[in-house]
Parts: sequence; structure tokens; C-alpha cells
Amino acid sequence: MTRVIVCTSGKGGVGKTALVSNLATALTELGQDVIAVDANLTTPNLGLHLGLHLAPKTLHHVLKGSSRLKNAIYPHPLGFKIIPSSMDINDLRGVDVGRLPEVTLNLLGKADYILLDSSAGLGREAVSAIDAADEILIITNPDLPSVADALKVARIASRSDKKVLGTVVNRIKGKKHELTRKEIEDFVGLPVLAEIPEDKN
Repeated sequence: MTRVIVCTSGKGGVGKTALVSNLATALTELGQDVIAVDANLTTPNLGLHLGLHLAPKTLHHVLKGSSRLKNAIYPHPLGFKIIPSSMDINDLRGVDVGRLPEVTLNLLGKADYILLDSSAGLGREAVSAIDAADEILIITNPDLPSVADALKVARIASRSDKKVLGTVVNRIKGKKHELTRKEIEDFVGLPVLAEIPEDKN
């Protein structure tokens, strides 16, 4: 059975794309079939992170109806597959973001895990990515603005019929202003599943 998980956040720059890239790698190393989808249509970065920033066919083309889904799926040397989004601003014209759930539905059975790298915030694009998934993973940094935005996402998610897995606290630097695990759990009302330290590399 395919698990469709969206990695989302209320704030940009918290590390969703890095998490999706590394999660795809880790699950592949555990013997799982994974497809990573760049569901951030306006500011896509997953393809850029993974060396597919000039892919001829992308999620944009699929959502516009100018490409078949199978032509926008690319193998990565680490073993998983990627559906990148286009870096070309012109490709935003004619994109129907509301078709994203239809795309993930067509991926069911083709992998063990579908990981969606969502756009930040609570706009139509991010909500469409949440609608396209069965499970939600909220990414935050340990600072108050990020955690406050994570709470907003948690509230939106709680109104859907999706399973909210919890939060991942990324980019922990050990600074005095950072919230503790317990403070974040109390604030957002969800368990912290993982704490990832900042790595300059």
C-alpha cells in the first residue's frame, strides 16, 4: 500500500526540501520504492537540490495537460524517482494546481512512498498539496515565528481528514532563544518526531 506524505510548513526556509531529499534517500536505503514530488510550483527547489533543474518534462507540464505523468518521472542515481517542477516562470501559465490530488492518485501502486515537497504557507498551492496527501508531516525550526506558523498549519490539517504524523524540528543550533522540544509540543499540540541539528555542509 502506497503512503502519500506531504512535508509542509507555515514558513519558508525551514528545510522541507532538504528533509524530503534525505527522507527519500533513507527510505530507499531501507529497501523502499520512493517517488519524491516537487509540489512547490511557484518556487521549486527539489529538482535543483537533486540535479534535475533542467528536466524537459515537469509537474507543471502534467498539470497543464501537455505531458503524460510517466514522462515527468525521472530516476535518481541514489535509487528513488523524482517528479520535478519547472524553474521557468513562464511554465506557471495555465497550471491547474487543483489537479495535484489527481496526480498523486495516479501514482498509487507505483511506489511504497510518495513524498510531496510542499510550498510554504497556507495558500492554494500548499492546501492543494495537503489535499493530495494522506499523511502530513509539519516541518519547523525551533524559533517562535516558525513554531507559530507550524501551529497554523496544524490547525488547518486538523480540519481535514488527513493523519497528522507530527512535527520535525530542523536546524537546531543550541541557541538560548530556541524553544525546547516540550515547548514546541505544548505550543503546536503535536509530538516532535525528530530533532535535526544545523549542519553548515
